[in-house]
Amino acid sequence: MKRIVLFGAGKSAYTLVSYLVKQAEENAWVFTIADLNASAWAKLYKTPSVKLVDFNIENEALKNTLIEQSDLVISMLPARFHPQIAQSCLKFSKNLITPSYVSPEMKAMDEEARSKGLLFLNELGLDPGIDHMSAMKIINRVKAEDGQIEGFESFTGGLIAPESDNNPWHYKLTWNPRNVILAGQGGAVKFLHNGKYKYIPYNKLFDRTEMIHIDGYGDFEGYANRDSLKYIDLYGLQGVKTMYRGTFRRPHFCKAWHILVQIGATDDSYVMEDSENMSYRDFINTFLKYRESDSVEIKLAYYLGIDVDGDEMRLLAWAGLFEKKMIGLKMATPAQILQKLFEEKWALEEGDKDMIVMRHLLNYTLNGTKKRIESSMVVIGDDENNTAMAKTVGLPIGIAAKHILQGNIKAKGVCLPMEANIYEPILKELEDYGIHFVEKES
Repeated sequence: MKRIVLFGAGKSAYTLVSYLVKQAEENAWVFTIADLNASAWAKLYKTPSVKLVDFNIENEALKNTLIEQSDLVISMLPARFHPQIAQSCLKFSKNLITPSYVSPEMKAMDEEARSKGLLFLNELGLDPGIDHMSAMKIINRVKAEDGQIEGFESFTGGLIAPESDNNPWHYKLTWNPRNVILAGQGGAVKFLHNGKYKYIPYNKLFDRTEMIHIDGYGDFEGYANRDSLKYIDLYGLQGVKTMYRGTFRRPHFCKAWHILVQIGATDDSYVMEDSENMSYRDFINTFLKYRESDSVEIKLAYYLGIDVDGDEMRLLAWAGLFEKKMIGLKMATPAQILQKLFEEKWALEEGDKDMIVMRHLLNYTLNGTKKRIESSMVVIGDDENNTAMAKTVGLPIGIAAKHILQGNIKAKGVCLPMEANIYEPILKELEDYGIHFVEKES
């Protein structure tokens, strides 16, 4: 009897849990959900195949017991906790899956994991995850045809579906709100464009966008995401002239967010005194010059050189940033104040559907002819629980878990899903759930 333990069962784990419950019942496996509120799943799943354990990461003894008793460990905890889980997996010789980027701490475990014949499979969600697998499928196909790849671009966005899009930002929260607020602050943003290295500082990131059209879904703004250069080696694209990875938003979002970045409202490095007694209007005013006769709106527009009645100001006004509503957070950072506000304003409502959009563009030469492949994926969620985000993050992990337990994946060490024997069965089964790419070649 195979045993799986899942650490962390938050919002993005809904589809993963459903998939693993089904696999456990069909294969006579035991699936344990270990979460701060694991008992909440009892109303959905009452089967001998599912065990529920209320779990806190600080409970070292329980963590070790659960891992020791398992055959495969999945961590959906915040990324900072993955190394703790991984250390116990090394101690008890257990395979591990996470959806997160490989940290230096995780990478340092590669040699020991290999020596013990273990697989620590990371970056197996949406982005990172499906982006890697779908990219490698195209790249390897072009290479097999002796095509010379010259450029690769990739964008992904977690957005709101058109039928649930009812605010001027065209955005609602479908994943970690803190990561949305702090987007772009994780280090240098760098990429390669037409053979030239490019760097964008955080204070200009949301002002440097490009418009991309997806058939059937309209226009999207794309902004650069983290360090694109490392994917040259990761994807085996040495010699390419363009390597660019980015994030999608709808038009006008980035210009409005750029204002908040410019004034310092997304900063998470210091605490604001007396924040519990501030209104959101006071909050914005703290970043502006003292001009008693001018309104906050006029001061902000003048400071940034924008139209006080423009689209960006309209979005900030809708968000409530000029209202006298009290913040109510004590000793909060600017980023925490913004997060509290947007968690309210961008919350998914009952019946809302989210949308995932991913698009790759690959330019190459074949037999002396310039060619390009545009590959796009659009996934719409079912409701506020079985979201597109939950599907695209959870299903790749669940499918990989099944294949690992069935002995179909042979990779060892700290790995990413770059090998064909990992990504091919996952991408194939994802199609059964409506997660597929549409390609256009020219």
